[in-house]
Amino acid sequence: MRSQSGGERPVPLGPESLTWKYFGDWRGMLQGIWAGSMQNMPPGLGAGVEQHSIFFDERWQRLYRSLYPIGGVVFDGDRAEQTALQVRGYHDNIKGVDAKGRRYHALDPDTFYWAHATFFMGTILTADHFMGGLTEAQKRQLFTEHIQWYRLYGMSMKPVPQTWEDFQEYWRHMCTEVLEDNKATRDVLDLSNLGPPPYALWMPERVWSVFRRPIARGFVWLTVGLYEQPVRDLLGYTWTARDERLFRITGKVVDALFKLVPPRYRMHPRGRAGWDRALGRVAADSPLPQTPARNLPPLASRDDPKHYSP
Repeated sequence: MRSQSGGERPVPLGPESLTWKYFGDWRGMLQGIWAGSMQNMPPGLGAGVEQHSIFFDERWQRLYRSLYPIGGVVFDGDRAEQTALQVRGYHDNIKGVDAKGRRYHALDPDTFYWAHATFFMGTILTADHFMGGLTEAQKRQLFTEHIQWYRLYGMSMKPVPQTWEDFQEYWRHMCTEVLEDNKATRDVLDLSNLGPPPYALWMPERVWSVFRRPIARGFVWLTVGLYEQPVRDLLGYTWTARDERLFRITGKVVDALFKLVPPRYRMHPRGRAGWDRALGRVAADSPLPQTPARNLPPLASRDDPKHYSP
């Protein structure tokens, strides 16, 4: 089968892949601040978020609704390419000039691939620290699968490293030579005004304020634990041997607790639906789960083509 551009149509990932096993697990939420901050640190991405995003007005809602199309590129089966092209389309008009006069566009191949690379590395980090760990062979397989997954976007493959070793060098180069300490990154890390998640909006502010500080400190601490040392240095964070021991213990506790949860309910709805179709629990052409209304963008932004708003 050939794609609209004349090349071979990309093949979506399926239940035989390791990505289906590790991506879409709710434990991935523990690296959400890591992913958001890392994505924003290249110059073009940081400027795009600062100038075009309303993320900081609706942190939880944006995070939760984004999981649906992003997860769909992995779990939507025969519809995954369509989902990927929708995700790509949200970025068509995100462009401009940053504070240093540098032009940027969200669909610049290097910029778009970096965001995908953080999803891949986020999967590696979640599995390594909160899901019992990965072997080197499993990391290599996940690397190969992340290329298969990326092809669905129809983007240039030029920025994509050819081997797992090449990717590790690419990641080291980005962390040491390219990433910047910018406003968009600091805004992601600033949880001082974090509101309650959409499913807890009933909670009075005076009650949420009691929980906000430890939740914020905990998420930032986990994020620093997931950073590479050059990123910690860039952002001015320290990480002690005691922090590392506590971080490893925390990961083991999270893994042990999740073993008590039935596997189907460890998954985000889009991932769960993918497994349900693959295992015959529902029809192969069943409607894809979409984000609930509580996660939708503000009314004034729902017709904006850069927002997923089903």
